[in-house]
Amino acid sequence: MATLNIDSLGNSDDVVMPDRDPIWDSITAEAMLEVAAFFFSSISLSFVDGAEKEPILSSFLYASILSHDCLERALGFVLANRLHDSTLLETQLMDIFNYAMMNDSGLQHAIRQDIQAFKDRDPACASYSWALLYLKGYHSLESYRVAHVLWNQGQKVLARTLQSRINEVWAVDIHPAAKIGEGVLLDHGTGLVIGETAVVANNGVTLGGTGKQTGSRHPKVGQGAHIGAGAIILGNITVGEGAMVAAGSLVLKDVPPFSMVEGNPAKLVGYLEDDDPSTTMKHAIIFCFIFNLIFRKKKLKKKASKK
Repeated sequence: MATLNIDSLGNSDDVVMPDRDPIWDSITAEAMLEVAAFFFSSISLSFVDGAEKEPILSSFLYASILSHDCLERALGFVLANRLHDSTLLETQLMDIFNYAMMNDSGLQHAIRQDIQAFKDRDPACASYSWALLYLKGYHSLESYRVAHVLWNQGQKVLARTLQSRINEVWAVDIHPAAKIGEGVLLDHGTGLVIGETAVVANNGVTLGGTGKQTGSRHPKVGQGAHIGAGAIILGNITVGEGAMVAAGSLVLKDVPPFSMVEGNPAKLVGYLEDDDPSTTMKHAIIFCFIFNLIFRKKKLKKKASKK
């Protein structure tokens, strides 16, 4: 297979990397602490046991984090390692990821906002390095972002090839033309479909399309909206800013800003006082709404039976 010609990807202005990157500093510190902690704990074990385990951990962390000088190159290595196959070679994918991330300041900002969202809002993510090394929601989202850059540069075949591979590996299908804001948390991500004309604002997550109409035909998710697990949102509809869609809901109509909908089909059940449910992640409010609805229905049924 021919070696990738980076020049074919188009020209981008050189981006000057910041002298200090707090997130990258934290990731490297976390990796060094992991290696040190395992090394000292292995001293109390037998020599054979320590010799078998310590080099494995050290080589993994060195290859994935400590051998790189910035988040972009470390992330490129991790993604290429996950996505390569017999026709998409790891070295070629690394060239693609490194080119896109090292020459696009918007992408550099987005990967940091996203990893911050995972660290702040996913209770299963104990550190930045966990998101970088283990969480496929982060991996699939950042791989999409590279495909999106390629798509906008006219490299549509390469972008669609990357989209297909992302879907095969992580079961996350995001069209490279879709527009996704920064600071997005894809919790697990399995089964997620985001169509070509979908728009997801900052701190939002989504969805799919319906029918064969052309033009804008996919959902639009406002900033700060929260989409519960298993929710299905179909068609050219809008989930307003700060709105909440309960888990498992089927949304077929626009959702007003700062409101909550639930059910199949989804119905309006109330309005939220919280300005940004996507960051507070207060799932308990859903149960309060549902409990009140059930209680109200039982009360009405009891009154009707007395008449």
